[in-house]
Amino acid sequence: LMILLQALLISFVACNAPPVPLDDIVIEKTSIPEECVRAVQSGDFVRYHYHGTFPDGKKFDSSYDKGSTYNVYVGKRQLIEGMDKALVGMCVNERRLVKIPPKMAYGKDGYGDTIPPNSILHFDVLLLDIWNPEDKVQIKTYYKPENCGRTIEVSDFVRYHYNGTLLDGTLFDSSYTRMRTYDTYVGIGWLIAGMDQGMLGMCVGEKRIITMPPSLGYGENGDGSDIPGQASLVFDVVLLDLHNPKDSITVEKLDVPETCPRKSKVGDFIRYHYNGTLMDGTLFDSSYSRNRTYDTYIGKGYVIAGMDEGLLGVCVGEKRRVTIPPHLGYGEEGTGTEIPGSAVLIFDIYIIDFHNPSDTVEIKTFFKPSKCDVLSKKGDFVKYHYNASLMDGTLLDSTHSYGKTYNVVLGSGQVVLGMDMGLKGMCIGEKRTLVIPPHLGYGERGVEGEVPGSAVLVFDIEMIDLEEGLPDGYMFIWNSDVTPDLFTEMDKNLDGHVDPVEFLNYINHQVATGKGKLAPGFEVGKIIDNMFSNQDRNSDGKITADEFKLKDEETKQHDEL
Repeated sequence: LMILLQALLISFVACNAPPVPLDDIVIEKTSIPEECVRAVQSGDFVRYHYHGTFPDGKKFDSSYDKGSTYNVYVGKRQLIEGMDKALVGMCVNERRLVKIPPKMAYGKDGYGDTIPPNSILHFDVLLLDIWNPEDKVQIKTYYKPENCGRTIEVSDFVRYHYNGTLLDGTLFDSSYTRMRTYDTYVGIGWLIAGMDQGMLGMCVGEKRIITMPPSLGYGENGDGSDIPGQASLVFDVVLLDLHNPKDSITVEKLDVPETCPRKSKVGDFIRYHYNGTLMDGTLFDSSYSRNRTYDTYIGKGYVIAGMDEGLLGVCVGEKRRVTIPPHLGYGEEGTGTEIPGSAVLIFDIYIIDFHNPSDTVEIKTFFKPSKCDVLSKKGDFVKYHYNASLMDGTLLDSTHSYGKTYNVVLGSGQVVLGMDMGLKGMCIGEKRTLVIPPHLGYGERGVEGEVPGSAVLVFDIEMIDLEEGLPDGYMFIWNSDVTPDLFTEMDKNLDGHVDPVEFLNYINHQVATGKGKLAPGFEVGKIIDNMFSNQDRNSDGKITADEFKLKDEETKQHDEL
């Protein structure tokens, strides 16, 4: 029993013993971030939140109640000794519970009515920011394109996206939320100093994290809303676009044909395909998606200035990449939809064909028989084979696929004007290549589903046969002397007029016996009907002797006898 009483007495004394006084601060790390890039050192400036309580839990102070962090230098006697010591080694977003003995706090004097003498103080501290007056801009590039041909220099104009955060990760601004890039000059004071420095050397597509102290950001006062005073800033930046106001276009020749007999010049009309992208690769337009070329004049202001320049000096079949700064593109305003303001444009173009309104038919003879005496002319009936293609080699049509020639009368409007011109002066067996500009071909409209509008045409032709035509203005000629009583010969029934049947039979008889010849290449019935109509001057369906006249007796010309 005595032993039991002694044990109870010892237990009572131990439970009611006075607390052992603190000799030093006690730190309990209640939350540690996964990554600690930087820890507080003496001389650093910090921003932190805190709750201050006594050991019994009674609160005596809190930065949260004031609505702002506590901002102070560490190790410069701007804090109580215990707090100066407790903050050293902390990381941003670390949380510590700090117990500070009186001798390292407010000691035997306390602090007015707030802190009694000899008080132990407890601080629940959350560190939000660290910087040092010696800090510079810190740059961490976490993605860089393989091809980085050009980087930002002072006075360049850039377009970029960013997320702006405080050092603790609090987002204060983002271009993404506004769904538009931030567009500005670099290095001339349009940006805060840290961003001006941190953007230099970036290339399009590069991604950086730029960290800056407040002296290079918004300083002691912040921005008055989302950025507090004395705050370090972190910008996660991706560069989308870069140019300089002094830039001209750049041309990269991707593929140039081995032969280039002609290059485009001012005033030419050109047909080309293109893909249009922004510098980050975003496609904003494509002629391929519309399944038709873009057709325009060069150097006449029909396209943006940069494209006007970029299309000069090209060959048919050439592929080139044209990079156009915004002042030669769509300027500060863009197009309002696909092309943002101040955007650099990249066009990958493929030249299909071009011509000039002053062009005529280009004729190249690549085979001529040794005997080439009879040459085709207006009115001749010709038979020929052809292969028709566009300038890029696209086959349009070929008589060989039909197994028969194409037959026309030259100068009668049966083919496009350029073909009519190109077929003249040929002999049987001759072979030519004709290049026909659209104004001598199928014009701006082309032939739906077959020939594109404003297309230059290439014909490889071979003259197969040639029948000499009649003199200009004649549909029928006599091969022998004309009988003096021609009307009577036609009027078989001697009723004083010639009807259509008599006229038809008479002309056919003259042709059959070799006494006369009709213009070749035309439908016989239509020629004779036309001849009859010209003689039937009062259109009563018969020809009288008074109406009947030969060619040399006419005052008004007709295609007739």
